Amino acid sequence: MENMVEQAATELERMSQAVPPGKHMATGEVRRLSGRLYRQAGVKEIGEALDLCEEFLARRDWAMGVIAFDWAYRVKDQYAEETYGVFYRWLKEYVRGWGDCDDFCTHAFGELLRQRKELFPQVLEWTGDPAFWVRRASAVVLIPSILRGDGEGLWPFAVADRLLADEHDLVRKGYGWMLKCLSQQDPRGVEAYLTAHCREMPRVAYRYALEKLDRETRTRLMAL
Repeated sequence: MENMVEQAATELERMSQAVPPGKHMATGEVRRLSGRLYRQAGVKEIGEALDLCEEFLARRDWAMGVIAFDWAYRVKDQYAEETYGVFYRWLKEYVRGWGDCDDFCTHAFGELLRQRKELFPQVLEWTGDPAFWVRRASAVVLIPSILRGDGEGLWPFAVADRLLADEHDLVRKGYGWMLKCLSQQDPRGVEAYLTAHCREMPRVAYRYALEKLDRETRTRLMAL
């Protein structure tokens, strides 16, 4: 296992050195490396895969995190009840910003919630967490289910209610993004929610939420 982590570190360093000055390594390039390493490792069981993910995450490096979250998603067919405890610990221990939050929650963690809607009451509690990325995650983690039209048992408006006046800009953008995705499945529901909360919702969240509504509705809502 350690050899695989060291190989990833070596290849990422080589890739980093090839990046032109002033540029950043592309996420897509890291994902391609991740896929190649995953096939090379021949990982079959979720326990082994998540142990390796933990080693990647322990390096506390952005690209290593991309690999870890990618591998965790690749074993999605083996998710079980106990997977929540692992993923939640990662969210608390290793995620430290919006990028990691969104990568993890729109793939592996979001897929776990889609499979196991009974976890939603626990997710709802994240809205009160001291860490802004956990509060943002409470909204973003719903997005995979919403976009697949598989949101039965989830209550995105309840999450929005709890985050409505959150002080952090990235949390506001996060639940606004969730509502924007929801508007593609339930436009009238989102329109009604925005109409009811137009005076109290921060404008950054409000504008995010209405982006995918039809032009006439957007115009009316922006005038409120």
